Amino acid sequence: MKWEVKGTVSGEELTRALRGVTWDGLASKTTITLTSGAFLVAFALQLGASNLQIGLLAAIPFLSQALQIPSVYLVEKVRRRRPISTYAALVARSGFLLAALAPFLLPGAWQVNALIAALTVRGAFGAISQCAWSSWMRDLVPFSQRGTFYAKRMSLAALLGMVVSLIAGYFLDWCKLGFPTMVVYSYAFLFLAAFVVGMANVWIIGRIPEPRMKPNGSDILTLLKKPFQDVNFRNLLKFLVTWNFAINLAAPFFSVYMLNKIKLDMTTVVGLTVLSQLANIAVLRIWGRFMDRFSNKSVLRVCAPLFIVSIFLWIFTLNDGRHMMTMPLLVIVHIAMGVATAGTVLGTSNLSIRLAPRDTASAYLAVSNLANSVAAGIAPIIGGMFADYFAEKKLTLILKWTTPVKDLTYQTFKLHHWDFFFFFAFVIGTLSIWQLGKIREVGEVKPGVVVHEFFAEMGRNVKSVSSIGGLVHMTQLPVQFVKNRLNGKNGHD
Repeated sequence: MKWEVKGTVSGEELTRALRGVTWDGLASKTTITLTSGAFLVAFALQLGASNLQIGLLAAIPFLSQALQIPSVYLVEKVRRRRPISTYAALVARSGFLLAALAPFLLPGAWQVNALIAALTVRGAFGAISQCAWSSWMRDLVPFSQRGTFYAKRMSLAALLGMVVSLIAGYFLDWCKLGFPTMVVYSYAFLFLAAFVVGMANVWIIGRIPEPRMKPNGSDILTLLKKPFQDVNFRNLLKFLVTWNFAINLAAPFFSVYMLNKIKLDMTTVVGLTVLSQLANIAVLRIWGRFMDRFSNKSVLRVCAPLFIVSIFLWIFTLNDGRHMMTMPLLVIVHIAMGVATAGTVLGTSNLSIRLAPRDTASAYLAVSNLANSVAAGIAPIIGGMFADYFAEKKLTLILKWTTPVKDLTYQTFKLHHWDFFFFFAFVIGTLSIWQLGKIREVGEVKPGVVVHEFFAEMGRNVKSVSSIGGLVHMTQLPVQFVKNRLNGKNGHD
C-alpha cells in the first residue's frame, strides 16, 4: 500500500475522500455498538464482573487516551498520519478477537480479565490511531462544511447503530430463550462480528488520501505547552474536564441500573437505546447547520443543560420499586438524552477543532482528547469503587406540617444507591456549564435564539412530513440514498 501525501486534495478526489470518511464512521459505529453500552455490561455480568470491574471497563477507552501525548511526538516525527492511523487501528480492532475467544478458551475468573485486556489493547492503539486521525481530518475536511458534514456522518452512523442494536438485541434474546446455557457465547459472537467489521474499517482508512502536514518548526515540548498558554483553549479544557467527569460518573451505569435495579429485559433496554438514537438522528443535521450558522458554543449552551437535567430525572424513575411513571420517565429521559447528545458530542468535537490552530492541531487536539479521557476515565472507576458503599445508603428530604389536629408529612426527595451518582453528576455538570460560558467563539448567539430556531426548524420539518409531498419525499429517501452511492455522490447538504 502506498502512503504518499498530497499538497492539496480537491475536486472529485475530495468527494471520494469524504465518502471514505463517512464509511469509516459507519464501520466504527457498528463495532462500538456491538462492544459497548448494554451489550458490554451484560457480557461482563455474564462473566461474573463486579461493579468495580464494570467501572474499569467503562474507564479503559478514556484512560487509554493518555497515549495521545506520545502519539503527538510520533505524528510530528513521522509526518505520515495515514499509516500511523491504519496500523494502530489494525492492532486495536484485533482486541475484539481476544474478547470473543475468552469464553471458549479460558477458565472462569480469567475471562473477565481477558475482556479487560482486550479493551485495553483496543483503547491503547485506538488512541494512537485517533491522534493521527484527528490531525488528518483537521486538514482534510473543509472548514465551511465541517458542521454539516459531521452531522450527516453522525446521523447515518446513528441510524446504522440503531439497526445493529435491534438485530443484536433480538439475537441475544433468541439465544437466551432457545439456548439458555449458552448465553455467554452469544455475546462473544457480537465481539467476533465487531472484529470482522473492524478489519473492513482498517481497509477503508488505508484508502483515504492524506494532505501534507504544514511544518511548524517546534519541538514536541513546545507544541504541548501551547494549548495551556492559550487562555481560550485553557477554558475549553476546564469545561471538558468537568463535563466529561460529570457525564461518565453516571452514564456507564445506566444499563446496570435498568438491568439490575429496574429489572428490564434486554429487549426493552435496547428499545430505549434505539429510541434515544432516533431522537439523535432527528436533530443531528439541525444542530450541524446551527453550528455552521451560529457557533458550536451556542448549540452547547442549549444541549448541555438538557443533558444534565436528563441525568437528574433518572433519580425519579424508581421510588421503592417500579411505579406507574417509571416507563414514561425512561422514555422522556432517553428522548431528551438523544437530542442533547447529538449537540454535545458534535459541539465539543467541533469546538476543539475550531479553536486548534492548523499548524499545531495535532498537539492541541491531543491535549484536548487527553483532558476528555482522564476525566471520563476516572469517573466510572470512582463510581465502581463506591457503588457497594452507597448500596445500603439512603438520603431522604421530608416536608412536615404540624398542627394541633394532625401532622402532614410529604417525602420530596430520596437518594438511594445509583441515585447518588446521578445527583453528583447533575451538580458537577451544572458547574461545567458555568465554565462553558467563559469560552469565546466567533458567531456566538444567546441560547434563546438557538431554541427559537430549533423549534421553528422542527415545525417546518413536521409540516413537510405531514404533507402528501413530504410523505412521498420520505418514501423516496432510501432509494435516493442508494442512487447517490451508485452515482458516486457524497450527498452534502
